[in-house]
Amino acid sequence: MTDAYIYDAARTPRGKGRPDGALHEVTSLALSARLLNAVAERNNLTGHAVEDVIWGNVTQVKEQGGCLARSAVLASDLDERIPGLSINRFCASGMEAVNLAANQIKGGAGRGYIAGGVEMMSRVPMGSDGAAIAVDPALTFPTYFVPQGISADIIATEYGFTRDEADALAVESQRRAAEAWAEGRFDKSIVPVRDQNGLVILERDEYMRPGTTAEDLAKLKPSFAEMGEVMPGFDKVAMLKYPHLAGVRHIHHAGNSSGIVDGAAAVLVGNAEFGREFGLKPRARIRATAKIGTDPTIMLTGPVPVTEKILKDSGMAIGDIDLFEVNEAFASVVLRFMQAFDVSPDLVNVNGGAMAMGHPLGATGAIIIGTLLDELERRDLSTGLATLCIASGMGAATIIERV
Repeated sequence: MTDAYIYDAARTPRGKGRPDGALHEVTSLALSARLLNAVAERNNLTGHAVEDVIWGNVTQVKEQGGCLARSAVLASDLDERIPGLSINRFCASGMEAVNLAANQIKGGAGRGYIAGGVEMMSRVPMGSDGAAIAVDPALTFPTYFVPQGISADIIATEYGFTRDEADALAVESQRRAAEAWAEGRFDKSIVPVRDQNGLVILERDEYMRPGTTAEDLAKLKPSFAEMGEVMPGFDKVAMLKYPHLAGVRHIHHAGNSSGIVDGAAAVLVGNAEFGREFGLKPRARIRATAKIGTDPTIMLTGPVPVTEKILKDSGMAIGDIDLFEVNEAFASVVLRFMQAFDVSPDLVNVNGGAMAMGHPLGATGAIIIGTLLDELERRDLSTGLATLCIASGMGAATIIERV
């Protein structure tokens, strides 16, 4: 099969996902189009340069509906002969876009793709699509549905993680993110967001809270205790599924969970011929991709079985991986990953993660692939694995290898 290479990875800074956030006035369409233009300009792409734009976004209603990928192509300076495909695998949508592009190239369906995603969480609130998994009793009852925060607390309970451990991980994420920005580690990938007059709106991740301490986080109340214990009593649902647990320990709060933010990310993927045509040097080979379904109640454990799957499929072992990006949806997700594989914290999310910088749902998968590649290059290492947990019980992963 043909190899698929990463030629570029770019992202916007992440803005606070609130009406007072720096990106709130920018539509999903506009942010997507601007990033597509930036990728084209950075790589001198002209004409019908890529086979397709594959674009992930999770809440596909209102301005994020109607095949946003195609709309973004038409709103950008890309050739109108380039189509556009919108996809949704919840939090892994941006990664799945990249993986789908890579596998199309490997199978001979086109030489180049722009893949990634967007989520404007300040403009299109999470859950506003009324997804059946959360609201239709015909599905929620037999699957023992609970909200993701409850799932994260179930993981903490099942695998023995404490509030102190979760808070310590969150503090370290903030410290690492601040250090990474101070040392310019994201400079290669960041595309500042400008207004129509060319003035910079945002050039740095806005959500970060540098200087956060364990003492600060200790003052925060668990975010999911009331919905678990009082109304509508999701802890009781969890006990029906996991009767061996004495109860659910609620350890997660805003400080050790991912931030709600706006943002977009894109990865330029192509075969060797594509690189030669545009005079581009490949930065990494997409060695393997994987996805898997998991228990929909505990929901967020997917990074473990999907990592086992991708390693088996590629004939690799955990020790073959130099660096890991595990999306910090909640602290317990990352703690479980490190516990399951006995991986040193020094190799996981070395530049911080979503607890510090936020999690723009449809974009995050592409963001962490780009972050992983930049850091492999900075440290002159070879191989990295990126993975995410996914709502309703799934996992996705990508292994990249520098060339």
